[in-house]
Amino acid sequence: MVITIANQKGGVGKTTTTINLAAALAQNSNNYRTLIVDMDPQANATVSFLDADSYTYTTYDFLENPDLPYEDVVQPTKVKNLWVMPASIAIAKLEAKLIGEIDAHFRLKDRLESMKFQYDFIIIDTPPTLGLITLNAFVAATHLLIPIQASYFALEGADDLLETFEKVRSRSNPELQILGVLITMYDKRILIARDSGNHIRRLFGKKVFRTTISKNVLLEESPAYKESIFTFAPQSRGAEEYRRLAKEVLSHV
Repeated sequence: MVITIANQKGGVGKTTTTINLAAALAQNSNNYRTLIVDMDPQANATVSFLDADSYTYTTYDFLENPDLPYEDVVQPTKVKNLWVMPASIAIAKLEAKLIGEIDAHFRLKDRLESMKFQYDFIIIDTPPTLGLITLNAFVAATHLLIPIQASYFALEGADDLLETFEKVRSRSNPELQILGVLITMYDKRILIARDSGNHIRRLFGKKVFRTTISKNVLLEESPAYKESIFTFAPQSRGAEEYRRLAKEVLSHV
């Protein structure tokens, strides 16, 4: 299963969900081999697990050089069964390089073909845009996970995201499915959060995960220590919620 985590609105918990869902799957009792492909030039998923001087090649090199073996790019993490294909700011240059290329939308999909059977799950983190980088992630995926913050502006841009999803399904990747919509940064004490959550559920119906991710400072702190929530605060609400999310994801396998 190749899961792209996307929302062109920034600050909705894409990377937090990427690193903790991936860690939850890797630490599952079935020992799922899990790979994070970091496609965000900010490289936050990368620095959540790796030191900047611990790798030579990044996703930019992997996509730019068809002769570069994936083994030279993928890096192990301290988490058993979890690997990262690191990103760097260089990937921002990829958009300009891909424009006009015949295989522009398919570059990531084609490169993952050589390695996707080495992993049970590939989780792709994307930038907060709907440009060519994110489009590559849509075309390469089997499933799309959409995190949406429980806030007043929660659904801002949702129409554009769904329109992109439908275009990719109709032209480039007809097998792409919406795995689910994840309500993030939820605080049930705040009226607007409850109202926003209900609005998201009315709009997306059964596509909304039963699990919601609460607003939690520990989820924000753990990447600074290069840890997932499961080693940083294993008994926390955030850890329990991402365990539940992983179970829901596995129910779709």
